[in-house]
Amino acid sequence: MSGGRVRVLGPGELGEGERERWRELRAATDAPRNPFMEPEFSVAVARVRPRARVAVLYEGAQPVGFLPYERGALGQGRAIGLGVSDCQGAVLAPGVAPETAELLRACSVSSFVFDNLEAGQGLFVPYAAEEHATYVVDVGKGYAAYESVLRTRSPKFLRTTLAKERRLGRRAGAVRFVFDERDPAALRALMEWKSAQYRRTGRRDRFAREWIVRLVGRLAGTRAAQCTGALSVLYAGERPVAAHFGLRSASVLACWFPAYDPKFATYSPGLVLHLRMAEAAAAEGIGMLDLGRGPAAYKDSLKTGELAVYEGAATRPGVGAALHRLGRGPARRAHGFVRARPRLAALAARTLKGAARLRRS
Repeated sequence: MSGGRVRVLGPGELGEGERERWRELRAATDAPRNPFMEPEFSVAVARVRPRARVAVLYEGAQPVGFLPYERGALGQGRAIGLGVSDCQGAVLAPGVAPETAELLRACSVSSFVFDNLEAGQGLFVPYAAEEHATYVVDVGKGYAAYESVLRTRSPKFLRTTLAKERRLGRRAGAVRFVFDERDPAALRALMEWKSAQYRRTGRRDRFAREWIVRLVGRLAGTRAAQCTGALSVLYAGERPVAAHFGLRSASVLACWFPAYDPKFATYSPGLVLHLRMAEAAAAEGIGMLDLGRGPAAYKDSLKTGELAVYEGAATRPGVGAALHRLGRGPARRAHGFVRARPRLAALAARTLKGAARLRRS
């Protein structure tokens, strides 16, 4: 590359000095300290995805950038953990701006596909096809301040949810919340609920894919300052009724896999769980919960703001780029056509749910 060199290796081959440099560069950015952008996440993905790589950019002997990615069998590249990663992109020193095509060539890939590209990623944002919102909860001023916002903006939502929490306690046993649960049985229960939810709503079951189950298991045991697996559980008596698994840094809780026991749906345990997560996060000094991309009623009720993320692909000239355009273009156009038409989107959602019911019958 012009003005520097690139070394490509497996994330697990990074030395501790290189990992610390990655953390330093990440800390120097203005972006929220999302744990998906930390070296620990890439290392965990590499343990279950053997094609995971990281390009290390150098100026002299000093690393000045890192790009984690996966290389497909035909040479197409993709953001590391694509499909489950909620924040993607390169980690670069201030002022470092490699030429995109040159970097892809150095990585031996014809493209770099992303679906949750972080805002401010000047290397790849120009190649975005779509912009999406990721919904966030600001608890930087403490939980009481956040609850005050909810009381003003959504008084009925907060009042109803807290009433359901009290009713749950009266009818199913004392409500107890654990922010950092280590019981593996609770994680298994969460994955079972989430799989059932995916099937019930006609969505692809992520936990039917072995690599995702293994990845979550590895991250559940990860304990690092800026990337820690966080399993939170809401109990009624001794029984778990809702749970969430995500990743946390010192300042961001990245919400990832929330689910609840449908037997307790009438009490909205998922909403109660999120309120207690916000309260516990604020007490830990975490200033933001990232609820992730994609609209949902519970996100509308809980959010205090939105951040932009991007979907698309950077490509360099060649056969691989043409194959990418042929494979991805029609599907993206079809998805965009449906999303731009709310009535059609609602019909599609009902159709997916109906298909799921047929598969279960």
